[in-house]
Amino acid sequence: MLLLTSCNKKILSPTHSIANTNSKSAQKKPYVILISLDGFRWDYLEKYHPPNLTSFIKNGVKAESLIPSFPTKTFPNHYTIATGLYPDKHGILGNIFYDYKKDTIFNKRNLEMSEDGSFYGGSPIWVEANKANMVTASYFFVGTEADIQGIRPTYYYKFDGSVKNEAKINQALEWMNLPDESRPHLMTLYFADLDKVGHRFGTSQDEKLEKALLQLDKNLGDLFKGLSATGLPVNIFIVSDHGMINQSTANLIPTESIENDDLYLSIDNGSIVNIHPKKNIEVDQVYNYLKKKEDGFKVYKTNKTPGFEYSPKNKNWGEIQLIPDFGYSFLDQRRIGLIGKNGVTTIGIHGIDSKYKEMHGIFYANGPAFKEGYEIPSVKNIHIYPLMCKILGLEIPKSIDGDINQIGSVLKE
Repeated sequence: MLLLTSCNKKILSPTHSIANTNSKSAQKKPYVILISLDGFRWDYLEKYHPPNLTSFIKNGVKAESLIPSFPTKTFPNHYTIATGLYPDKHGILGNIFYDYKKDTIFNKRNLEMSEDGSFYGGSPIWVEANKANMVTASYFFVGTEADIQGIRPTYYYKFDGSVKNEAKINQALEWMNLPDESRPHLMTLYFADLDKVGHRFGTSQDEKLEKALLQLDKNLGDLFKGLSATGLPVNIFIVSDHGMINQSTANLIPTESIENDDLYLSIDNGSIVNIHPKKNIEVDQVYNYLKKKEDGFKVYKTNKTPGFEYSPKNKNWGEIQLIPDFGYSFLDQRRIGLIGKNGVTTIGIHGIDSKYKEMHGIFYANGPAFKEGYEIPSVKNIHIYPLMCKILGLEIPKSIDGDINQIGSVLKE
């Protein structure tokens, strides 16, 4: 099915989506909108005072911060929010990682791979809702373009970074004004504004960050106003995948300096490099070789690597991990050269251990299911999934890492 929007872009609806219309029971359920503000650090609200988000929180709930999973990268953490699983279980280990079963390197920039549902484990919230005969919609969110378990959202878009926020807001409101049988009860939206500014300028250029946040806040204010006008029982989650921290360009480690194609495959995610020894090469041989090269980073056997909240078991991590020292990061020589050529001295990065609060994101929520003016301590992002299930009346899978009891206090009695 192809529908045309007001901005003449096509909405894709997969022929193998189970729910193209809401069942009678689904029509009686509340509505959930999950909004991701990529790179929104936990303290930006207090620093820049965006009016619409401030009002949203005053009448809703907030956590002190949202604790991401390690590595604190975009793809693994969005998909953790969507599934309630740590990356070790859902399989999206980074923005780039090696997959042994497929003998290939997954890269989020490869659209064919990002749309291949066989990379994605777990059962994301839109798949669970779809199975319950509930219409779903997405204007970008990690995994929503992929045929996970053969299912995509009822309405969805393929990622396009050139799409303006206003187009997303307008489409979301059009969806919420559809007839009961075709109106989505679960919707995901994604906004990359703060991540882009944070990476480019770091976190100390308040003028740049404030300008981006206030514009985004205005867009969200338009969404809130439009949703209120529908009179529908809409519960809005606003989250981010990670925070951001300043990185001196003087402390960038060229990835090429640790590569050795004869001994191992290295997969660089900036804050962590996965090392996969080649066939018939002993792990200790690689470990000892890399230990001698330590300079701004440390070498660990995978099960001894700091940062993980659990003992990593997924083979796709590789046998060894390289972790930069605090204040350092890996980057390929070409990009280091470009940064130097442009005279840049500071950039913004993320991906490091979530013990550093600069990596923490946000959790805000507002709607008829939530208390008003209520705050909870910092909470892990694995717990958002069961909370969404609870509101939508979906059964909470027993196999997830998230626990409704860790976050359920935000709900009204």
